[in-house]
Amino acid sequence: MSPSRRSPAPDKACIEAVDLARSAAVEIGHPEWVGEHLSAYVEGDRVVTHLFACLDPAYSGWRYAVTVVRASRAKKVTVNEAVLLPGAEALLAPEWVPWKERLRPGDLGVGDLLPSADDDDRLKPGYAQVPEDELEEEGLDRQMVWELGLGRPRVLSETGREAAAQRWYNGESGPRSAIAAAAPAQCATCGFMTPLAGEFRQMFGVCANELAPDDGRVVSMDHGCGAHSEASQGAVPTEAPLRPVVDELGYDHIVFEDTSELELVSSDS
Repeated sequence: MSPSRRSPAPDKACIEAVDLARSAAVEIGHPEWVGEHLSAYVEGDRVVTHLFACLDPAYSGWRYAVTVVRASRAKKVTVNEAVLLPGAEALLAPEWVPWKERLRPGDLGVGDLLPSADDDDRLKPGYAQVPEDELEEEGLDRQMVWELGLGRPRVLSETGREAAAQRWYNGESGPRSAIAAAAPAQCATCGFMTPLAGEFRQMFGVCANELAPDDGRVVSMDHGCGAHSEASQGAVPTEAPLRPVVDELGYDHIVFEDTSELELVSSDS
């Protein structure tokens, strides 16, 4: 059995070197930022670390940690290290995340490049097809070849298709949005719906109505809006214009102080 490790004995000179440790903390901060002495713990033989409260408002919960040492058979204590360390309630920066994982939709701007990784699971290798002669190349169905991924280095994988379908279906262009719930009919029966190609054709299309809120965007077949091609304007009840109400029962008694004009009118009549 290995012998137990001996705990270092507290060094009295190092423990009492509070003023020396405080002066070292002031050098890395400001005098008004170094607070009360919190504690001192033994790091090793003749090695002690003193902790001081940090009053800097930008480092709430942090502590100044100053390590002092004393050489063997020496009387003078010296400063070994002075740093700022976080406490249990310190405000820390969030964990670093690679830039590719920090990107969000809309972050890519003009001139920015976002290369896809070689091991991107959303993509898989495409298929190459080289025509043997000019006649075969002339009769090649280029649209079919492009949809199948022939001639492109990489195409969408199953993972990429499922992720895109789930994102589109659960978004604002899916059936659960508020505008789809109030729509008179679904996009599947709309004349402005242009279905996508490939496997997406069964669930999604592109809206081609310039007046619709989803014009030029991918929408699900069970999405909808008020700009449906077959939406009809229902009969809107119209109310008759209001007529002024004339009080024919009561009257106002008007007294004229100057009756000369009334007499002139009555004489002419």
